[in-house]
Amino acid sequence: MTANLVGRAREFATSRLLGREDYFDGLPAVPTPAAAELHRAGLANWWLPEEYGGMGASLRTGVDIVSELSYADAGFAFASFLPVLGTTMVHCFGAPDLAAEYLGAMARGGGSCAILVSEEEAGSELNRNQTVFVRKGDEIVLSGDKQFSTNTDSADFLLVAARSADDPSVHSVVLVPRQTEGVEIAKRWNMQGMRGSATYQVRLRDCVVPAHHALEGNGLRVLEAGLNASRTLIATTAIGVSRRIRDLSMEYAAHKQVKGAPLVDNAVFAAKLGQIEMLIDVMRNQCLAAAAEFDELLAAPDPAAVLYRTGATRSALSAKMYCGQAGWTVATIGSEMFGGLGYTNDHLITKLVRDLRYVGLVEGGDDVVRDLLFSRYVLPRAKRR
Repeated sequence: MTANLVGRAREFATSRLLGREDYFDGLPAVPTPAAAELHRAGLANWWLPEEYGGMGASLRTGVDIVSELSYADAGFAFASFLPVLGTTMVHCFGAPDLAAEYLGAMARGGGSCAILVSEEEAGSELNRNQTVFVRKGDEIVLSGDKQFSTNTDSADFLLVAARSADDPSVHSVVLVPRQTEGVEIAKRWNMQGMRGSATYQVRLRDCVVPAHHALEGNGLRVLEAGLNASRTLIATTAIGVSRRIRDLSMEYAAHKQVKGAPLVDNAVFAAKLGQIEMLIDVMRNQCLAAAAEFDELLAAPDPAAVLYRTGATRSALSAKMYCGQAGWTVATIGSEMFGGLGYTNDHLITKLVRDLRYVGLVEGGDDVVRDLLFSRYVLPRAKRR
């Protein structure tokens, strides 16, 4: 099944995405027609467990699927795989009937979910978030403002990180159906890159949902568990974009003349492309290692308990930070390769550079990831938090 899924993803990217860079970079309305085509091709939400009607593909398989999709358009790839964060949390920490209802519908319809965590004031300090929930009998009422949330407007459901109005130290993640009264899209951000996806500012005003829509456990820890999957795939987009930069450079070098000879025969060019190939190989190996660790944790007899105890894995944190930095190195080499043309909007390399920058920014910028690696894996165990 693995090779078949990756092959289908490659064929889909080639036939449905490649050559449409201007469309995806033009802030298209979402969901794009390609999202429905992805579902018809049997590739939407490929990771959903078989118990919900999904394909149950591993995260290791997802690394190569995302590499193929992001080779064509990283924004489309991001919107396609980001729901892995929310579905992982619902699968592991949601009530069984809640997971069956919402994940089963996603598997059947090819829909998506959105994560509402980021806030303007708190930034990366999620324990300072001001969105609150109040329990009223069998219901939960949520209110707050969220800054950056991808897929929100077209999502089937939202997963909202909030703290208790009665006890600010209590955090939870609550599933909110998209059409719940009080959910308001404030704006769609005009992002510099990844414009084939859609990211929003969202207001929540007295949104009422059943109490069993709250996931079990501390919300911040639940979020950490799910982030291992999405951070690994975010890192993976750097592989696909870097492969595209390598291939564009080779195409350019075939006809570009330098000192009377094709650029492809130039030793400096060869060294630069050799460097890119090394970085691509190491990025893929690190992403596969992070994916393998996540797959192993998810396959445990009690995956919720294991993921909750583990929190942020070192391999996923390392993959995200390394791929963001290595990918940016590839982007720099690639843009310099095209000279002045590489600094114009008339060449695809400019879009690829803009798209690649997101790897080191979303779901924890490099400084946030460094701090997590230090506090979770460098400090003596007794002092870790």
